[in-house]
Amino acid sequence: MSAQPITNGCLLIAEPFLGDPNFERSVVLVCDHNEEGTFGLVLNQIAQVKLNDVLTDEMYHDYSLYVGGPVQQNTLHYIHRLGHTVDESIELPNGLYWSGNFDRLRQLINAGAVKESDVRFFVGYSGWSGGQLADEMAQNAWIVTQADSSYIFDTPSDQFWRGILRQMGGQYRVLSHYPVDPRLN
Repeated sequence: MSAQPITNGCLLIAEPFLGDPNFERSVVLVCDHNEEGTFGLVLNQIAQVKLNDVLTDEMYHDYSLYVGGPVQQNTLHYIHRLGHTVDESIELPNGLYWSGNFDRLRQLINAGAVKESDVRFFVGYSGWSGGQLADEMAQNAWIVTQADSSYIFDTPSDQFWRGILRQMGGQYRVLSHYPVDPRLN
């Protein structure tokens, strides 16, 4: 369905009939894509715990935490729109930044210089080995699109999947109305 290439910063939108409970109605931000594999973070699966529940040194402001994917859920990742204010950040397209110096980010948060709407934290990540995502794309499991940082950070997670499909229009708008369980329709 999607003719766009997979690039760093693109979004992978799970087809409504994907069939993998780890990615049901998920939108994944691709942070790193190369011939060896792909690393991404699920943007719209909020965790049952908050950030301070998983840190050894609490921050003054407790942030929401998202499930970045089923791989290594004992790791912490983050994206932000703070630019290079956070040293060592990796710039992605559309005003997005991935990772960076966590101690610097913690200082900025504790000083009140960062709003929760400017950073998103994840436990775990989504990963594909070389060629695996290409195989899934050939099976029409994912739709590829782009979104800017304002959409990613300002859209409530429970509206993200449907909202991005509606924004794409046409056949994708129709998919946005597909029921979670068509048998109950």
